[in-house]
Amino acid sequence: MKKQAIIYALLVGAAFIVPACAPAEDKEKEEEQGSSAAKVEVADVELTSFEHRIRVQGNVETDEDVMLTAEMGGLITSVRVKEGQVVNKGTIIATVDASILASNMQELKTQLEFAEYMLEKQEELNKRGVGSEFELEQAKNQVNSLKASMASLGTQQGKAVIRAPFKGTIDQVYAVKGQMAGPSAPVVRLVNSNEVNITASISEKHYKSVKEGTEMEVSFPNYGDMKMNLKVETVGNYIEPTNRTFRIKTTVKDNKELLPNMLAEISITDMSVEEGIVIPAEAILIDQESNDYVYVVDNGKSKKQIVEVIERYEGKALIKVGVLNEGDQVVVKGARGIGDGTTLKIATSK
Repeated sequence: MKKQAIIYALLVGAAFIVPACAPAEDKEKEEEQGSSAAKVEVADVELTSFEHRIRVQGNVETDEDVMLTAEMGGLITSVRVKEGQVVNKGTIIATVDASILASNMQELKTQLEFAEYMLEKQEELNKRGVGSEFELEQAKNQVNSLKASMASLGTQQGKAVIRAPFKGTIDQVYAVKGQMAGPSAPVVRLVNSNEVNITASISEKHYKSVKEGTEMEVSFPNYGDMKMNLKVETVGNYIEPTNRTFRIKTTVKDNKELLPNMLAEISITDMSVEEGIVIPAEAILIDQESNDYVYVVDNGKSKKQIVEVIERYEGKALIKVGVLNEGDQVVVKGARGIGDGTTLKIATSK
């Protein structure tokens, strides 16, 4: 009886031990299966709007930005403007010594008076039939020659006065009274920024997308948060061979804030889709045949799917319709460490 009691006690203990071991074994199996699954992050395929923009660096320019120099050499006798002064077209900027020209002009004037007197006498003699035709023509030629010389000298005298070719602001004065003037020595810098051009060079691959009238947003990185919504006014008809770009230009009239050579950043929307298949661009991989592909989550496993990328912009990619559907999940992080049919341990991409 004592022996039977001991056997019964052992059987009862074993009954309690076996159930306790079973969950531990199941848990171990689950951990083994979990360790073989690839940890990835996924994102949903969206049916949403997509916009692509061309971003290039531009420059502010003006056609009325000149260094004024003297057309003739000589001593500068006066500088009549100062920096910051607004001048009108034709305003005298500076004068160059023209005393020698004035002396020559007076000499020619005296010669012309005598030549005209001689012409008058020859005409009187000709009327009486006394003077010869040759002498009369010679007198006329002398008068005309002196008049031409005086006109030429008058033009040279005009070049001794430097005038503003357009209305603008004196940005800088280089010359001083008593300095020698010459073609290579600037007198002042005259700028008119009332009307400026914003120009940029764009890669030739965008030539079909950029036309006259294309809208663009212009910002100025060194000038606060100022932005302008403008339109392309001119598209170049020449591709620069050194960098394969073409030139665009737009004009800002009644300008009060922009200065020539100011840096501009131009953003042009060259593609806008109201509704399309959009996925994170980092989900796209390239295989050995140079095909773009993604891994789609299919019943907890990865499925390789070749896609056709229409355009990429700011971390998003527009995919051709027909391959992916809204709501599908694509692997975003961890895709490079898996293959087709890999079991996945999924975390949602943020």
